[in-house]
Amino acid sequence: MIPLDQHPSGRHFLQIPGPSPVPDRVLRAMSLPTIDHRGPEFAVLGKKVIAGLQQVFQTQHPVAIYPASGTGAWEAALANTLSPGDAVLMFETGQFAALWQKMALRLGLKPEFLSLPGVCAETGLPNGWRRGVDAGLIEQRLRADGGHAIRAVCVVHNETSTGVTSDIASVRRAIDAARHPALLMVDTISGLASADYRHDAWGVDVTISGSQKGLMLPPGISFNALSPKALAASQTAKLPRSFWAWDEIVEMNRGGYWPYTPNTNLLYGLSEALDIILEQGLPAVFARHRRWAEGVRAAVRAWGLPIQCADPAVYSPVLTGVVTPPGVDADALRQLIHRRFDLSLGTGLGKVKGRMFRIGHLGDSNDLTLLATLAGVEMGLKLHGVPVAGSGVQAAMEYFAAHPQNASLKAAA
Repeated sequence: MIPLDQHPSGRHFLQIPGPSPVPDRVLRAMSLPTIDHRGPEFAVLGKKVIAGLQQVFQTQHPVAIYPASGTGAWEAALANTLSPGDAVLMFETGQFAALWQKMALRLGLKPEFLSLPGVCAETGLPNGWRRGVDAGLIEQRLRADGGHAIRAVCVVHNETSTGVTSDIASVRRAIDAARHPALLMVDTISGLASADYRHDAWGVDVTISGSQKGLMLPPGISFNALSPKALAASQTAKLPRSFWAWDEIVEMNRGGYWPYTPNTNLLYGLSEALDIILEQGLPAVFARHRRWAEGVRAAVRAWGLPIQCADPAVYSPVLTGVVTPPGVDADALRQLIHRRFDLSLGTGLGKVKGRMFRIGHLGDSNDLTLLATLAGVEMGLKLHGVPVAGSGVQAAMEYFAAHPQNASLKAAA
Protein backbone atom coordinates (compact mmCIF):
# COMPACT_ATOMS: atom_id res chain seq x y z
CA MET A 1 0.00 0.00 0.00
CA ILE A 2 1.33 3.45 -0.94
CA PRO A 3 1.79 5.73 2.11
CA LEU A 4 -0.58 8.70 2.13
CA ASP A 5 2.26 11.17 1.61
CA GLN A 6 3.76 9.32 -1.37
CA HIS A 7 2.45 8.81 -4.88
CA PRO A 8 3.89 7.53 -8.16
CA SER A 9 5.80 10.10 -10.19
CA GLY A 10 3.71 12.63 -12.06
CA ARG A 11 0.21 13.83 -11.40
CA HIS A 12 -2.61 11.62 -10.16
CA PHE A 13 -5.58 12.08 -12.47
CA LEU A 14 -8.64 12.54 -10.27
CA GLN A 15 -11.39 12.32 -12.89
CA ILE A 16 -14.27 11.22 -10.72
CA PRO A 17 -17.32 13.54 -10.69
CA GLY A 18 -16.34 14.88 -7.29
CA PRO A 19 -14.52 15.51 -5.11
CA SER A 20 -12.87 17.36 -7.95
CA PRO A 21 -9.24 18.55 -8.13
CA VAL A 22 -8.56 21.58 -5.93
CA PRO A 23 -6.78 24.54 -7.62
CA ASP A 24 -3.46 25.69 -6.20
CA ARG A 25 -4.97 29.10 -5.43
CA VAL A 26 -7.55 27.45 -3.20
CA LEU A 27 -5.00 25.20 -1.48
CA ARG A 28 -2.82 28.21 -0.70
CA ALA A 29 -5.78 30.13 0.71
CA MET A 30 -6.65 27.21 2.99
CA SER A 31 -3.12 27.21 4.40
CA LEU A 32 -3.52 30.68 5.95
CA PRO A 33 -3.38 30.86 9.77
CA THR A 34 -6.67 30.14 11.51
CA ILE A 35 -8.31 33.25 12.95
CA ASP A 36 -10.80 33.87 15.77
CA HIS A 37 -14.23 32.87 14.46
CA ARG A 38 -15.78 35.48 16.78
CA GLY A 39 -13.40 38.27 15.80
CA PRO A 40 -13.96 41.18 13.40
CA GLU A 41 -11.77 39.74 10.62
CA PHE A 42 -13.92 36.63 10.47
CA ALA A 43 -17.11 38.67 10.04
CA VAL A 44 -15.63 40.15 6.85
CA LEU A 45 -14.91 36.64 5.55
CA GLY A 46 -18.36 35.36 6.51
CA LYS A 47 -20.22 38.17 4.78
CA LYS A 48 -18.03 37.82 1.67
CA VAL A 49 -18.66 34.11 1.15
CA ILE A 50 -22.41 34.45 1.75
CA ALA A 51 -22.66 37.27 -0.80
CA GLY A 52 -20.59 35.27 -3.30
CA LEU A 53 -22.75 32.18 -2.86
CA GLN A 54 -25.87 34.23 -3.49
CA GLN A 55 -24.39 35.15 -6.87
CA VAL A 56 -23.57 31.53 -7.70
CA PHE A 57 -27.01 30.25 -6.61
CA GLN A 58 -28.49 33.26 -8.42
CA THR A 59 -30.61 34.26 -5.44
CA GLN A 60 -31.30 37.37 -3.38
CA HIS A 61 -32.37 35.28 -0.39
CA PRO A 62 -30.38 33.65 2.46
CA VAL A 63 -27.90 30.83 1.90
CA ALA A 64 -27.20 28.73 5.01
CA ILE A 65 -23.67 27.29 5.17
CA TYR A 66 -23.00 24.12 7.20
CA PRO A 67 -19.72 22.44 8.22
CA ALA A 68 -21.00 19.17 6.77
CA SER A 69 -21.29 17.08 3.62
CA GLY A 70 -24.13 17.37 1.13
CA THR A 71 -25.95 14.64 3.04
CA GLY A 72 -26.25 17.04 5.95
CA ALA A 73 -27.77 19.68 3.70
CA TRP A 74 -30.33 17.10 2.51
CA GLU A 75 -31.35 16.55 6.12
CA ALA A 76 -31.43 20.28 6.85
CA ALA A 77 -33.81 20.86 3.93
CA LEU A 78 -36.25 18.19 5.13
CA ALA A 79 -35.97 18.82 8.88
CA ASN A 80 -36.54 22.56 8.64
CA THR A 81 -39.69 22.40 6.51
CA LEU A 82 -41.59 19.21 7.32
CA SER A 83 -43.32 17.39 10.17
CA PRO A 84 -43.44 13.67 11.08
CA GLY A 85 -45.69 11.74 8.72
CA ASP A 86 -45.72 14.40 5.98
CA ALA A 87 -46.08 13.11 2.44
CA VAL A 88 -43.22 13.95 0.07
CA LEU A 89 -43.14 13.39 -3.69
CA MET A 90 -39.70 12.35 -4.98
CA PHE A 91 -38.48 11.27 -8.42
CA GLU A 92 -36.03 8.42 -9.04
CA THR A 93 -33.31 9.44 -11.48
CA GLY A 94 -30.41 7.52 -9.94
CA GLN A 95 -28.56 6.58 -6.78
CA PHE A 96 -28.59 9.99 -5.11
CA ALA A 97 -32.32 10.44 -5.59
CA ALA A 98 -32.69 6.97 -4.01
CA LEU A 99 -30.49 7.91 -1.05
CA TRP A 100 -32.47 11.09 -0.42
CA GLN A 101 -35.65 9.03 -0.44
CA LYS A 102 -34.08 6.63 2.08
CA MET A 103 -33.27 9.58 4.33
CA ALA A 104 -36.88 10.79 4.15
CA LEU A 105 -38.03 7.37 5.35
CA ARG A 106 -35.57 7.42 8.25
CA LEU A 107 -36.80 10.86 9.32
CA GLY A 108 -40.36 9.57 9.63
CA LEU A 109 -41.70 11.12 6.44
CA LYS A 110 -43.82 9.33 3.83
CA PRO A 111 -42.01 9.63 0.51
CA GLU A 112 -43.71 8.56 -2.70
CA PHE A 113 -41.12 7.62 -5.32
CA LEU A 114 -42.06 8.27 -8.94
CA SER A 115 -39.99 6.56 -11.62
CA LEU A 116 -40.03 5.94 -15.34
CA PRO A 117 -41.14 2.34 -15.96
CA GLY A 118 -39.34 -0.34 -17.92
CA VAL A 119 -35.85 -1.34 -18.92
CA CYS A 120 -33.75 0.01 -21.78
CA ALA A 121 -33.57 -2.52 -24.63
CA GLU A 122 -30.08 -1.33 -25.68
CA THR A 123 -28.39 -1.69 -22.30
CA GLY A 124 -30.72 -3.63 -20.02
CA LEU A 125 -30.55 -0.77 -17.51
CA PRO A 126 -33.60 0.83 -15.84
CA ASN A 127 -35.11 3.61 -17.99
CA GLY A 128 -35.34 5.84 -14.93
CA TRP A 129 -31.55 5.72 -14.57
CA ARG A 130 -30.97 6.97 -18.12
CA ARG A 131 -33.32 9.94 -18.26
CA GLY A 132 -34.25 13.03 -16.28
CA VAL A 133 -37.27 14.00 -14.21
CA ASP A 134 -40.59 13.72 -16.07
CA ALA A 135 -42.41 16.91 -15.05
CA GLY A 136 -45.62 15.59 -16.61
CA LEU A 137 -45.76 12.71 -14.13
CA ILE A 138 -45.25 15.16 -11.27
CA GLU A 139 -48.06 17.41 -12.51
CA GLN A 140 -50.36 14.40 -12.93
CA ARG A 141 -49.71 13.19 -9.38
CA LEU A 142 -50.15 16.65 -7.85
CA ARG A 143 -53.46 17.16 -9.68
CA ALA A 144 -54.68 13.93 -8.08
CA ASP A 145 -53.72 15.24 -4.62
CA GLY A 146 -56.87 17.30 -4.13
CA GLY A 147 -56.36 17.55 -0.36
CA HIS A 148 -52.80 18.84 -0.77
CA ALA A 149 -51.38 16.13 1.47
CA ILE A 150 -48.07 16.28 -0.40
CA ARG A 151 -45.96 18.90 1.33
CA ALA A 152 -42.86 18.91 -0.87
CA VAL A 153 -41.54 17.82 -4.25
CA CYS A 154 -37.89 16.72 -4.12
CA VAL A 155 -35.80 16.24 -7.27
CA VAL A 156 -32.12 15.99 -8.21
CA HIS A 157 -30.85 18.57 -10.69
CA ASN A 158 -27.59 16.91 -11.79
CA GLU A 159 -27.73 13.20 -10.95
CA THR A 160 -24.10 12.34 -10.25
CA SER A 161 -24.65 8.59 -10.62
CA THR A 162 -25.93 8.78 -14.20
CA GLY A 163 -24.83 12.00 -15.92
CA VAL A 164 -28.37 13.35 -16.36
CA THR A 165 -29.29 17.00 -15.70
CA SER A 166 -33.03 17.49 -15.20
CA ASP A 167 -35.07 20.51 -16.28
CA ILE A 168 -35.91 22.18 -12.96
CA ALA A 169 -37.89 25.04 -14.52
CA SER A 170 -40.29 22.47 -16.00
CA VAL A 171 -40.84 20.97 -12.53
CA ARG A 172 -41.75 24.42 -11.20
CA ARG A 173 -44.19 24.87 -14.09
CA ALA A 174 -45.73 21.48 -13.33
CA ILE A 175 -46.32 22.39 -9.67
CA ASP A 176 -47.85 25.72 -10.69
CA ALA A 177 -50.01 24.14 -13.39
CA ALA A 178 -51.43 21.75 -10.79
CA ARG A 179 -52.08 24.76 -8.51
CA HIS A 180 -50.40 22.87 -5.71
CA PRO A 181 -48.76 24.53 -2.66
CA ALA A 182 -45.98 21.94 -2.27
CA LEU A 183 -42.47 23.21 -1.68
CA LEU A 184 -39.91 22.55 -4.42
CA MET A 185 -36.61 21.17 -3.10
CA VAL A 186 -33.70 20.56 -5.45
CA ASP A 187 -30.37 18.78 -4.98
CA THR A 188 -27.69 20.42 -7.15
CA ILE A 189 -24.74 19.11 -5.18
CA SER A 190 -22.84 18.20 -8.34
CA GLY A 191 -24.38 20.86 -10.56
CA LEU A 192 -23.66 24.12 -8.76
CA ALA A 193 -20.95 26.28 -10.40
CA SER A 194 -20.69 23.86 -13.35
CA ALA A 195 -24.22 23.70 -14.81
CA ASP A 196 -26.61 26.63 -15.16
CA TYR A 197 -28.73 26.88 -12.02
CA ARG A 198 -31.17 29.65 -11.03
CA HIS A 199 -32.66 29.36 -7.56
CA ASP A 200 -34.89 32.45 -7.77
CA ALA A 201 -35.84 32.44 -11.46
CA TRP A 202 -36.82 28.77 -11.36
CA GLY A 203 -38.94 29.19 -8.23
CA VAL A 204 -37.00 26.75 -6.06
CA ASP A 205 -37.76 26.83 -2.33
CA VAL A 206 -34.73 24.95 -0.99
CA THR A 207 -31.60 24.23 -2.99
CA ILE A 208 -29.05 21.77 -1.60
CA SER A 209 -25.40 21.81 -2.62
CA GLY A 210 -21.86 21.07 -1.46
CA SER A 211 -18.30 22.29 -1.73
CA GLN A 212 -16.48 19.41 -3.42
CA LYS A 213 -17.76 19.57 -7.00
CA GLY A 214 -17.97 22.69 -9.15
CA LEU A 215 -16.78 24.91 -6.29
CA MET A 216 -13.45 23.00 -6.43
CA LEU A 217 -13.02 22.61 -2.67
CA PRO A 218 -12.40 19.58 -0.46
CA PRO A 219 -15.54 18.01 1.02
CA GLY A 220 -16.80 19.54 4.24
CA ILE A 221 -19.11 22.47 3.45
CA SER A 222 -22.73 22.21 2.37
CA PHE A 223 -25.46 24.72 1.63
CA ASN A 224 -29.19 25.42 1.72
CA ALA A 225 -30.36 28.29 -0.47
CA LEU A 226 -33.74 29.38 0.89
CA SER A 227 -36.88 31.04 -0.38
CA PRO A 228 -39.25 33.15 1.75
CA LYS A 229 -41.82 30.36 1.41
CA ALA A 230 -39.35 27.83 2.81
CA LEU A 231 -38.46 30.10 5.72
CA ALA A 232 -42.17 30.52 6.48
CA ALA A 233 -42.64 26.73 6.44
CA SER A 234 -39.82 26.36 8.94
CA GLN A 235 -41.84 28.30 11.50
CA THR A 236 -44.44 25.50 11.78
CA ALA A 237 -42.40 22.39 10.87
CA LYS A 238 -42.25 19.81 13.66
CA LEU A 239 -39.33 17.56 12.72
CA PRO A 240 -36.61 17.93 15.39
CA ARG A 241 -33.56 19.95 14.47
CA SER A 242 -30.90 21.79 16.38
CA PHE A 243 -27.61 21.80 14.49
CA TRP A 244 -29.53 22.19 11.19
CA ALA A 245 -31.97 24.88 12.38
CA TRP A 246 -32.22 27.76 9.92
CA ASP A 247 -33.43 30.40 12.38
CA GLU A 248 -30.18 30.65 14.34
CA ILE A 249 -27.83 30.29 11.41
CA VAL A 250 -29.65 32.80 9.18
CA GLU A 251 -29.80 35.32 12.00
CA MET A 252 -26.10 35.04 12.89
CA ASN A 253 -25.05 34.99 9.23
CA ARG A 254 -26.36 38.52 8.90
CA GLY A 255 -23.36 39.62 10.95
CA GLY A 256 -20.97 37.19 9.26
CA TYR A 257 -20.95 34.65 12.10
CA TRP A 258 -22.23 31.15 12.88
CA PRO A 259 -24.06 29.75 15.93
CA TYR A 260 -21.29 27.15 16.32
CA THR A 261 -17.67 26.77 15.25
CA PRO A 262 -17.46 26.96 11.44
CA ASN A 263 -14.75 25.31 9.33
CA THR A 264 -12.61 28.44 9.13
CA ASN A 265 -9.91 27.29 6.73
CA LEU A 266 -12.39 25.74 4.32
CA LEU A 267 -14.16 29.11 4.28
CA TYR A 268 -10.82 30.69 3.25
CA GLY A 269 -10.82 28.23 0.36
CA LEU A 270 -14.45 28.97 -0.45
CA SER A 271 -13.69 32.67 -0.62
CA GLU A 272 -10.87 32.05 -3.10
CA ALA A 273 -12.95 29.59 -5.17
CA LEU A 274 -15.76 32.12 -5.44
CA ASP A 275 -13.25 34.71 -6.63
CA ILE A 276 -12.03 32.33 -9.35
CA ILE A 277 -15.57 31.59 -10.54
CA LEU A 278 -16.92 35.13 -10.39
CA GLU A 279 -13.80 36.60 -12.04
CA GLN A 280 -14.60 34.43 -15.07
CA GLY A 281 -18.34 35.03 -14.86
CA LEU A 282 -20.98 32.30 -14.60
CA PRO A 283 -21.83 32.26 -18.36
CA ALA A 284 -18.17 31.57 -19.20
CA VAL A 285 -17.94 28.84 -16.54
CA PHE A 286 -21.07 27.12 -17.86
CA ALA A 287 -19.87 27.38 -21.47
CA ARG A 288 -16.50 25.85 -20.55
CA HIS A 289 -18.15 22.86 -18.91
CA ARG A 290 -20.53 22.31 -21.83
CA ARG A 291 -17.58 22.34 -24.23
CA TRP A 292 -15.59 19.84 -22.17
CA ALA A 293 -18.64 17.56 -21.96
CA GLU A 294 -19.15 17.59 -25.72
CA GLY A 295 -15.50 16.67 -26.28
CA VAL A 296 -15.71 13.74 -23.87
CA ARG A 297 -18.96 12.50 -25.40
CA ALA A 298 -17.36 12.65 -28.86
CA ALA A 299 -14.75 10.22 -27.54
CA VAL A 300 -17.37 7.84 -26.10
CA ARG A 301 -19.25 7.80 -29.41
CA ALA A 302 -16.03 7.07 -31.28
CA TRP A 303 -15.42 4.08 -29.01
CA GLY A 304 -18.89 2.84 -29.93
CA LEU A 305 -20.04 2.64 -26.31
CA PRO A 306 -23.46 3.83 -25.04
CA ILE A 307 -23.66 7.05 -23.03
CA GLN A 308 -25.53 6.42 -19.79
CA CYS A 309 -27.81 9.41 -20.32
CA ALA A 310 -30.13 8.40 -23.17
CA ASP A 311 -31.57 11.88 -23.83
CA PRO A 312 -29.16 14.39 -25.43
CA ALA A 313 -31.40 17.25 -24.25
CA VAL A 314 -30.38 16.58 -20.63
CA TYR A 315 -26.73 15.56 -20.99
CA SER A 316 -24.76 16.66 -17.93
CA PRO A 317 -21.94 19.18 -18.41
CA VAL A 318 -20.35 17.79 -15.24
CA LEU A 319 -19.79 14.12 -16.01
CA THR A 320 -20.39 11.44 -18.62
CA GLY A 321 -21.52 7.94 -17.73
CA VAL A 322 -20.14 5.22 -20.03
CA VAL A 323 -21.93 1.86 -20.29
CA THR A 324 -19.68 -1.14 -20.83
CA PRO A 325 -20.67 -4.05 -23.12
CA PRO A 326 -22.56 -6.98 -21.57
CA GLY A 327 -20.19 -9.24 -19.68
CA VAL A 328 -17.57 -6.51 -19.15
CA ASP A 329 -17.16 -5.66 -15.45
CA ALA A 330 -16.85 -1.87 -15.39
CA ASP A 331 -15.28 -1.97 -11.91
CA ALA A 332 -12.54 -4.37 -13.04
CA LEU A 333 -11.88 -2.04 -15.96
CA ARG A 334 -11.62 0.96 -13.63
CA GLN A 335 -9.23 -0.91 -11.35
CA LEU A 336 -6.97 -1.79 -14.27
CA ILE A 337 -6.92 1.84 -15.42
CA HIS A 338 -6.12 3.06 -11.91
CA ARG A 339 -3.35 0.52 -11.45
CA ARG A 340 -1.69 1.12 -14.81
CA PHE A 341 -2.19 4.85 -15.30
CA ASP A 342 -2.86 6.36 -11.84
CA LEU A 343 -6.22 7.57 -13.17
CA SER A 344 -9.35 7.50 -10.97
CA LEU A 345 -12.74 7.17 -12.66
CA GLY A 346 -16.15 7.15 -11.00
CA THR A 347 -17.73 3.79 -10.21
CA GLY A 348 -21.23 2.71 -11.14
CA LEU A 349 -23.59 3.04 -8.19
CA GLY A 350 -26.73 1.23 -7.09
CA LYS A 351 -28.70 -0.34 -9.92
CA VAL A 352 -25.92 0.29 -12.47
CA LYS A 353 -22.96 -0.97 -10.41
CA GLY A 354 -20.55 -2.95 -12.55
CA ARG A 355 -22.25 -1.88 -15.78
CA MET A 356 -20.84 1.62 -16.22
CA PHE A 357 -18.10 4.04 -15.17
CA ARG A 358 -18.13 7.83 -14.95
CA ILE A 359 -15.73 10.42 -16.33
CA GLY A 360 -15.73 13.73 -14.48
CA HIS A 361 -15.07 16.88 -16.52
CA LEU A 362 -15.55 19.67 -14.03
CA GLY A 363 -13.77 22.26 -11.96
CA ASP A 364 -9.99 22.66 -12.17
CA SER A 365 -9.46 21.01 -15.55
CA ASN A 366 -8.51 21.85 -19.15
CA ASP A 367 -8.33 20.30 -22.62
CA LEU A 368 -5.05 18.49 -21.98
CA THR A 369 -6.29 17.09 -18.66
CA LEU A 370 -9.28 15.59 -20.43
CA LEU A 371 -7.29 14.32 -23.43
CA ALA A 372 -4.89 12.55 -21.07
CA THR A 373 -7.87 11.09 -19.21
CA LEU A 374 -9.40 9.82 -22.44
CA ALA A 375 -6.04 8.33 -23.47
CA GLY A 376 -5.92 6.44 -20.19
CA VAL A 377 -9.45 5.15 -20.68
CA GLU A 378 -8.79 4.16 -24.29
CA MET A 379 -5.62 2.26 -23.38
CA GLY A 380 -7.45 0.63 -20.50
CA LEU A 381 -10.28 -0.52 -22.75
CA LYS A 382 -7.79 -2.13 -25.12
CA LEU A 383 -5.79 -3.77 -22.32
CA HIS A 384 -9.03 -5.14 -20.84
CA GLY A 385 -10.02 -6.62 -24.19
CA VAL A 386 -13.00 -4.32 -24.80
CA PRO A 387 -13.43 -3.78 -28.55
CA VAL A 388 -13.60 -0.11 -29.56
CA ALA A 389 -14.88 1.16 -32.89
CA GLY A 390 -12.36 3.98 -33.21
CA SER A 391 -10.10 6.41 -31.39
CA GLY A 392 -11.93 8.47 -28.80
CA VAL A 393 -8.80 10.54 -28.19
CA GLN A 394 -8.69 11.55 -31.85
CA ALA A 395 -12.41 12.40 -31.83
CA ALA A 396 -11.99 14.60 -28.76
CA MET A 397 -8.95 16.36 -30.21
CA GLU A 398 -10.89 17.12 -33.37
CA TYR A 399 -13.82 18.47 -31.38
CA PHE A 400 -11.67 20.72 -29.21
CA ALA A 401 -9.73 21.96 -32.26
CA ALA A 402 -12.95 22.80 -34.11
CA HIS A 403 -14.53 24.45 -31.05
CA PRO A 404 -11.83 26.61 -29.41
CA GLN A 405 -12.34 27.87 -25.88
CA ASN A 406 -12.53 31.50 -26.96
CA ALA A 407 -15.40 30.74 -29.31
CA SER A 408 -17.40 29.09 -26.52
CA LEU A 409 -16.77 32.08 -24.27
CA LYS A 410 -17.96 34.52 -26.95
CA ALA A 411 -21.09 32.44 -27.48
CA ALA A 412 -21.80 32.64 -23.74
CA ALA A 413 -21.42 36.43 -23.66
